[in-house]
Amino acid sequence: MVGREDVVPVSDLEEQELDSVADSEDVLEEVEGDELDDELEDDLDDEDDGAEEDDEDDGDAEEDLGSLEEEGEIAADYIEGLLDIADLDGDIDMDVEGDRAVVSVVGATLDELVGDDGQVLEALQELTRLAVHRKTGARARLMLDIGGFRARRRTELAELGRNVAEEVERTGEPKKLRAMSPFERKIVHDAVAAAGLRSESEGEEPHRRVVVFPVS
Repeated sequence: MVGREDVVPVSDLEEQELDSVADSEDVLEEVEGDELDDELEDDLDDEDDGAEEDDEDDGDAEEDLGSLEEEGEIAADYIEGLLDIADLDGDIDMDVEGDRAVVSVVGATLDELVGDDGQVLEALQELTRLAVHRKTGARARLMLDIGGFRARRRTELAELGRNVAEEVERTGEPKKLRAMSPFERKIVHDAVAAAGLRSESEGEEPHRRVVVFPVS
C-alpha cells in the first residue's frame, strides 16, 4: 500500500509548498479549450464500462509504481493548495489501486466539494488530472475521492448491479438504468459481470447509461 507516513493537515502547510501549486485558473488558462475537451472525452472513454473495458492502445507502456506515486504526490500538493485557498480543513492520503493513483481527502466540512451526485468532485478530479499532466507531460488517470463519497457510491452501485442482475435473470428482460458517470457505470458493469450476465453502455454523455441483458 502506498501512502504518506504522516497525513499532512492543510492548516500546517508551509508557504513555500503552496508556491509550487497551480490553482484551477492557471491550469485552465494554459490548456486550450479544444485540448481540455479532448482530455475530458479521453478520460470518459478510458474509464467507461466493464463490458467495454478501457480502450487504451495496446502499445502504451504500463505505468510503473514510481510514476503513480509521483502522480499522487503532485495531485496531493495541488489539492492541498485548493483547500488552503478555500480555507477548508482536510487530511490527504494517497494510495495506488491497480494502474492508477488514488488521492483521498477526509474532513468534516467538505460536502461542498462533492456537490449533488458528485458533480463538483468530478470537476475537481479533472482539474487535478490536468495539473498532474502539466507537471509530468503524461496523461493522468488518477482518482480523487472526497469525504469517502466514491467509497460509499462504490458499495451502493455494486449492490444495485447485483440486484438488477437478479431481476434480469428472473424476468428474462433487459433492464435499462438511469444515466451515470463513467466511474459509476464501471462499478455496475463489474457487478453484473460477476453475476454472470452481460451489460453494455448506450447513449452519449452526459446521458450515457447501462443496459443489462439476460443470458442468451
